[in-house]
Amino acid sequence: MIQRIQTLYLAIVVILTSALFYTRLVVFSTSENIYTMFYNGIFTGEEDSGDMVMKVTAFTILLFVSVIIGVITIFLYKRRLIQIRVAALNIGLQLGLTALIYFFAKTAGKDIDALYSFNYPVVFPLVSVVLLIMAIKAIGKDEALIRSMDRIR
Repeated sequence: MIQRIQTLYLAIVVILTSALFYTRLVVFSTSENIYTMFYNGIFTGEEDSGDMVMKVTAFTILLFVSVIIGVITIFLYKRRLIQIRVAALNIGLQLGLTALIYFFAKTAGKDIDALYSFNYPVVFPLVSVVLLIMAIKAIGKDEALIRSMDRIR
């Protein structure tokens, strides 16, 4: 049942999580320079072509895994109980992404002695958590409907 509402929720989660690859997450400012955090590191300047100040490998790996798990979840529509479990795993990954963004912002801000400000894409993992919860509820309703139909026969 790939045409159900939970597939739309899961597709939006994949799109929002994938959008983190293309956006600035955190901007650091000192009196002399500006630093920017992208998915693959913290760089000097506004673009990711400057000098890398700090690697954020854990964030990059978690982001890749989260996108892959999101795509896998969409195609598990024939196994609804497994789909619920994988979506719950993705909730944990999304919360981990949020925690890592905050952790790297705080750590890098302290290391380079800069003030940091978060950009709007930082809320994408939190929005994804809400969408994943809505998808889990919809998948559960489908499972309950299927089980009730089995009882009638």
